[in-house]
Amino acid sequence: MSCLMNRLSIFVDGNNMFYAQQKNGWFFDPRRVLEFLRKEKPDTELINAFWYTGLKDPQDQRGFRDALISLGYTVRTKILKEYYDDTSGRYSQKANLDIEIVIDMFNTVEQYDRVVLFSGDGDFERAIELLRSKSTHITVVSTEGMIARELRNVTDRYIDLNDIRGQIEKTDL
Repeated sequence: MSCLMNRLSIFVDGNNMFYAQQKNGWFFDPRRVLEFLRKEKPDTELINAFWYTGLKDPQDQRGFRDALISLGYTVRTKILKEYYDDTSGRYSQKANLDIEIVIDMFNTVEQYDRVVLFSGDGDFERAIELLRSKSTHITVVSTEGMIARELRNVTDRYIDLNDIRGQIEKTDL
């Protein structure tokens, strides 16, 4: 593969990954994620790293967001909305940033050849199909039981978080 094919952009669906990590019982270190992806293919040029997350209020996760920015991530946020679930009788909070992720993918499409998407959300199926039609190589990182079959079927490569745990796990808890 030529050098020209190694411009990489990373998109992290923060809320989706939070639940995946919670399910696995361990958390990844955003710094180690960048290091792992740079080392995996040594001639990789990291073009962009985006992190998307829902916030309870504008101050929520301020320290974490500042740390992400200092590592080189572009952080996109949205205030959580509260929803009432008729079946459970409970309120839940959700911030859906799928549209923001897809907009950034297509707005920067000329800048990269490879994408690593950290999400298991099947809503990305069509966007991934379109990116692949533009000869973009797509890797999806998620975990068993949280990766939608539709998403797994349209990706070039699937990595289970547990398979790269040794390289990306947060060790300084």
